[in-house]
Amino acid sequence: MLRIELVKSMIGQTPRNVATAKAMGLRKMHHAVILPDNPSVRGMIHHVKHMLAVTVIEDATHTSKRVVKKAAAVARKVVEAAPEAEKPKAKRAPKKAAEPKSEEA
Repeated sequence: MLRIELVKSMIGQTPRNVATAKAMGLRKMHHAVILPDNPSVRGMIHHVKHMLAVTVIEDATHTSKRVVKKAAAVARKVVEAAPEAEKPKAKRAPKKAAEPKSEEA
């Protein structure tokens, strides 16, 4: 696990660097996130390494309560969203043509 902290402002950075930092979940100065140590995250870190402070966390069980709550909330959203995707959409009834009015008089 990697603890990634934004130590330099995103103001004045290229749009690509800002997008990369936001994709990692960094929102503002000194905001830190914990991400898995995999090649995709390492590649994102490499692109914006001048803006970050990276710390390797050896023991993955030593994470803050906020990180654990956020991970649980995301997992709950994924589970709740899954059944909605399986439901078929309701079909609309075809529109009825307007009946012509008869003129009696």
